[in-house]
Amino acid sequence: MPLTSHCLESPKRMTRSFPVRSIGSVVALALATLSATIRAEPVATAHPALWPSAHSPAAITDAATEARISVLIKRMSLEQKVGQTIQGDISAIAPADLVRYPLGSILAGGNSGPFGDERAPASRWAELVRQFRDASLVPAANGVAVPVLFGVDAVHGHSNLPGATIFPHNIGLGATHDPALVRRIGAATAAEVAASGIEWTFAPTLAVPQDLRWGRSYEGYSSDPALVAAYSRAMVLGLQGPLVAGRPIGPIHVAATIKHFLGDGGTEGGQDQGNTIASERALIATHAQGYPVGIDAGALTVMVSFSSWNGVKNHGNHSLVTDVLKDRMGFRGLVVGDWNAQGQVDGCTVTHCPQTYNAGLDLVMAPDSWKPLFENTLADVRAGRIPMARLDDAVRRVLRVKAKLGLLDGRAIRTDPAAIGSDGHRALAREAVAKSLVLLKNERKTLPIQSGTRVLIAGDAADDMARHAGGWTITWQGTDTTKRDFPKGQTILDGLTQAIAASGGTAQYAADGQVRERPDVAIVVIGEKPYAEFQGDVPTLAYQPQDQRDLALVERLKASGVKVVTVFLSGRPLFTNAIINASDAFVAAWLPGSEGGGVADVLVARPSGRPRDFIGTLPFAWPADARSPVIAPQFARGYGLSYRAPRHVGALSEDPRIDLASALNPDRYFSGGRTLDPWRMTISDEGGSRAVVAGEAASPKGLVATHPVDIGAQEDSRAVIWSGPGSLSIDGPVVDLSRQLTGGFALVASLIVDRPAGGSVTLAVGDTPLPIGDRLARQGPVTLKIPLRCFADGGARFASLANAVRITADRPLALTIRSLRLEPVGEPVSCARK
Repeated sequence: MPLTSHCLESPKRMTRSFPVRSIGSVVALALATLSATIRAEPVATAHPALWPSAHSPAAITDAATEARISVLIKRMSLEQKVGQTIQGDISAIAPADLVRYPLGSILAGGNSGPFGDERAPASRWAELVRQFRDASLVPAANGVAVPVLFGVDAVHGHSNLPGATIFPHNIGLGATHDPALVRRIGAATAAEVAASGIEWTFAPTLAVPQDLRWGRSYEGYSSDPALVAAYSRAMVLGLQGPLVAGRPIGPIHVAATIKHFLGDGGTEGGQDQGNTIASERALIATHAQGYPVGIDAGALTVMVSFSSWNGVKNHGNHSLVTDVLKDRMGFRGLVVGDWNAQGQVDGCTVTHCPQTYNAGLDLVMAPDSWKPLFENTLADVRAGRIPMARLDDAVRRVLRVKAKLGLLDGRAIRTDPAAIGSDGHRALAREAVAKSLVLLKNERKTLPIQSGTRVLIAGDAADDMARHAGGWTITWQGTDTTKRDFPKGQTILDGLTQAIAASGGTAQYAADGQVRERPDVAIVVIGEKPYAEFQGDVPTLAYQPQDQRDLALVERLKASGVKVVTVFLSGRPLFTNAIINASDAFVAAWLPGSEGGGVADVLVARPSGRPRDFIGTLPFAWPADARSPVIAPQFARGYGLSYRAPRHVGALSEDPRIDLASALNPDRYFSGGRTLDPWRMTISDEGGSRAVVAGEAASPKGLVATHPVDIGAQEDSRAVIWSGPGSLSIDGPVVDLSRQLTGGFALVASLIVDRPAGGSVTLAVGDTPLPIGDRLARQGPVTLKIPLRCFADGGARFASLANAVRITADRPLALTIRSLRLEPVGEPVSCARK
């Protein structure tokens, strides 16, 4: 769920088969009629008879609870009913707001921490929940008070909480092919979430990724629908425990959310929040298999996907949300939306969307848009645009979940510091890491590392907890996670150093591989940097297509005569054939989390001489080139070597089969003193334009000049001097920034004013300029944050944008540009901010 700016006002079981049995002419006629209907109706209309049936367990509620809910609904005011269907984020709502706006739910999004502290301990989380709970229980004038429901993204452990146990991301769990392990991880996660006072997690993800360019691929367990289905049941039962009639779920369990309904893993081009183009039968066979199983297991909530099916946003698709999910699949819990996703429904904004309620959504996630949405939804109900029966059904489902969590009976907020990062949970995470490792290559018996071996540990990811944990760790993108956040945890370097010493060997660490004493073997730990959601979308599956520094490191060590083991950290299989060729052994370690010692458990022989063997196999096919989706894999799904079953891997083709230079970079324009591919910088005056490639440059009439400068490093910035009217532009291929627009992104310009503006200065995105001269009136550093919505309001078309940035001045001005980029805005930002 992406972070949005507060100024935004509009968009941001095992596999079941369905055989057709010939049981008579009547049935044949009915099927023929249905087939004709399918051909005649819109392709985004689901036909429930084609879908697998399921049903929430009877234990999800009981007659006494339903009667109690009916009485409560009858007593509630219209304002209270509407409030129950809206969820706000802690960054944009305070407990005191619940007196006027009786919202039914609160969430803490990926960049939201209690009381503004992203690194707050469990006690502060519990205190925040308590404050919201207490505020919600103040009776209204009618004497009715309903406790709020608090949710958080605990997607691989209680990942918002420092000191928690961080398990491997789902892609790593998929490599274990072990539902029982996944159930134990669900139970451990629930215990830590509940120990901080929270009762609901937005997990598990049941996406079945088909195009690994998608930035959320690591949130999917596998491209195999059967494995996803098996894990759906396991994780729901782990998080919630089995539902028991007449009793709330246990105090060390939390409500699960099976998400994102539906087809989020099948979008065209692997685009986050994109469009899944598929027949109904393909949608069912590939993307729907986890939901009936999760519903049968008792999942209390389902989250609807941002994405579209054949051009229709799921948040507005009645046939999917109501006809299939609620009716055919018999789901009796609550259906929650995603972060401001209602604003993407045709005809809607984030603050007004009766269509999403009428499609079947019960709880709208409106993190920063909750207040105007409340007022507009109230007006919609009063005007009949949302039927009262639909509103009452939504409220009933919300209250049903609250009842099952014990909230309607005053369940106390739980705190248990000892459960957070407990030894037992950390041991379970370490076990999961070891089981998730996949051995792709092992020549010359390089692994396991034997007793007495002199080992060099290299690579800039070896001691980097952010690289181990990936996105959704402490913060949304996970880029600033450090070892200090998990003081009990181990990086891969920590684990290897300890294990090698215990086996009688020696270990030395040099990230760049430069050491004086020649080792027997080098373990090089490399891989992707953290990302989440659409910031992780990539144009190809090539690893480091522009700057292949990791390949250079591996090749240099190999050329020195040292055996090389590459441990590769990534949220998806990537085209790494050159690195595999240069390695004697290659291990896919995914995103292992806080217990990096699990890597050493398999790579290093124990003192007894009998190492733990590899058992992990690929949950996705590994690409033979940089193209996606993967058609002809280098290593098929299910591939994985072991010490017991070695296999020779010959030289692999290093041809990416596509032009890597054409890769798009839609979010970052200028950084480190250079314009990033495929963008280009030009400077212009009345005499025309001139490209800026490197070194010094001037516009045709010399009114705009530029040269590199050193600020924090050599030539890491660029000075631009206007002596008269002119502009600096960053242009490139046409890109679609609709997702960044709806996701609340802003253009962020990190500048130094060397000579203040003497006249008019504008900054434009597309063809929409906004005045910024008042922000450049004084010398010194300045950071401009301008929400993309501000440019869109002026007419910029983000679905087809070729001009990323244009700074224009009519009088002398001197700036040093440090960076130009798009990023999510985590605090209120006005379009007219000074």
